[in-house]
Amino acid sequence: MKKVGFFQSIRLKFIIIIILLLLFPIQVIGAYFSQQLERDFFQEFQQSIEKNMQYLNYQLEQAFVEERTEDGPTLEEDVQKILADLNFTEEITEIIVINSNSRIIGNHPITQSDIGKRTTNSRVKHTLLTGSKKSDTVQIDRQTGDRTLVMTFPIFSQANASEEDTPASGAVYIEASLEGVYNQLQKINQIFANGTILGITISVVLGIVVAGTITKPITEMRKHAKVMGTGDFSHKVNVYGRDEIGQLAVSFNEMSDKLKLAQATTEGERRKLSSVIANMTEGVIATDHRGSIILMNKPAASLIGKDFEIVQGKSIIEVLQIEERLADLTELSESGSMIIDFSDEDEHLLLKASFSLVQYENEEMNGLITVLSDVTEQEKVERERREFVANVSHELRTPLTTMRSYLEALTDGAWQDKEIAPRFLDVTQNETERMIRLVNDLLKLSKMDNKDFTLHSELVDFGKFYHHVIDRFEMNKDTHIQFMRDIPEESIWVYMDKDKMTQVMDNIISNAIKYSPEGGTITFRGKMLKKEQKLLVTITDQGMGIPKDNVDKIFDRFYRVDKARTRKLGGTGLGLAISKEMVEAHKGEIWAESKEGKGTTILFTLPFTNDKRRDNA
Repeated sequence: MKKVGFFQSIRLKFIIIIILLLLFPIQVIGAYFSQQLERDFFQEFQQSIEKNMQYLNYQLEQAFVEERTEDGPTLEEDVQKILADLNFTEEITEIIVINSNSRIIGNHPITQSDIGKRTTNSRVKHTLLTGSKKSDTVQIDRQTGDRTLVMTFPIFSQANASEEDTPASGAVYIEASLEGVYNQLQKINQIFANGTILGITISVVLGIVVAGTITKPITEMRKHAKVMGTGDFSHKVNVYGRDEIGQLAVSFNEMSDKLKLAQATTEGERRKLSSVIANMTEGVIATDHRGSIILMNKPAASLIGKDFEIVQGKSIIEVLQIEERLADLTELSESGSMIIDFSDEDEHLLLKASFSLVQYENEEMNGLITVLSDVTEQEKVERERREFVANVSHELRTPLTTMRSYLEALTDGAWQDKEIAPRFLDVTQNETERMIRLVNDLLKLSKMDNKDFTLHSELVDFGKFYHHVIDRFEMNKDTHIQFMRDIPEESIWVYMDKDKMTQVMDNIISNAIKYSPEGGTITFRGKMLKKEQKLLVTITDQGMGIPKDNVDKIFDRFYRVDKARTRKLGGTGLGLAISKEMVEAHKGEIWAESKEGKGTTILFTLPFTNDKRRDNA
């Protein structure tokens, strides 16, 4: 979070508010006070001038009415003497006395050059004409800015003093400087301004202190909020009082405790969920509302063959390679589940994907949960089950159909024919024996599948046992097949069930004889793999061989490379499957190697022991 500067802080706002709350009233009061004071000073100054002028006016009127003689002083001399004798204040800068003819008869300060001149002042003419005082005027010098009060007073003789709107005998023109008044106002305003500045300064200091007391707990809460944002709820905010901010601090601490508890609960649930997802055998993939992958556990990564870092943010439809089957995400949620083929050249892999929609309270899509499970073996078992049922049905139907046909023929009268009847009965007997062999083999496999059999193991010299089995077949073999033996002369001791291993050998050798051509050779070998403590047994024929793609399938139940020839030779298709189960029950392995047209080799291993263990046994 970006640090808040002083000019953006609430402290500055508090200070500004306090200053404004103080400044506005002071300014309003100051403006009113200054205006009222100016008016009062002006009135007092005006009244003071008028009082002075009343005395002057009285003396001038006496001079105007006095009778003049030839040897006595003139009116001008009397007026000038009156002006000279009076002690005028400094504020009065000029006094001019004018007679009824608008001529100057006296002035102060004395200026003789102006005596006798006619004045053109409109104020003076108005006063002389009307005999009334014109309203006072304030003049301002444009150059210096000095302000001057201008006043005019009429002078009446006793003859016309009581008459209204009659011309005056003379007039007095007065100019008085107002700079003294305004200087006093300026000093007072300066004192008021200094007081305002001092008050504002004190207000700023008080504002800083007050704002600090208010913003300090808020600043602490902001710092603790940043700490809480990192997940640390251990600190508490100090409570400085019981006011609203104090209550806010208490509420903040309570909220911190509740968030701490909620986070602990959420974290616990998250860990449980993460542990469950991580330890699930099924793969789990979670997406957002757009279908982009946001979570995937290790089993899912293993199943699809891609790490989470690679698929993160990609569309689940693209990752699961189902673009052609589904157009958008809504169809994916509606499909419920589907089987996806992830097979390649090296591995056959089928995945079952189950989709579950995650929704908000308003039923709007929030995401999708996909559970992946490997159903390769299940599908394989299901397919084998279906094939097994089909094969069993087919294997049983063929002899039963044959038997029914021959029995129907015998029922229709063929039993009376001495040549046909024995053949029909012989075929029926062969098919019955074939079905018996098939059922016996199925029972054996069923017992092996259910582990419903036990091995009666004993210590056997496998070399002698191998020769004994081969000797039995060699006594009854056709003359067109040759047997070749490559078996060690030394004793090879093996713990095994002789009956079951005899059955294994019988199945393998019988198949070799069946598929051997005229003049073919069957080679029997035995080899001790001492490092692995195993005995390797191989039986090789020179038959038609097996295609490369089918070599691993010959141990499947009812599997036949050449079905027509196998049925002709009377096989059930279960011999090698039984042999595989019995070899693996002896802790061994069995497999085949073949080249088409060049014969087939069946190989299996059995663990062997040494002479010392044999003697102790």
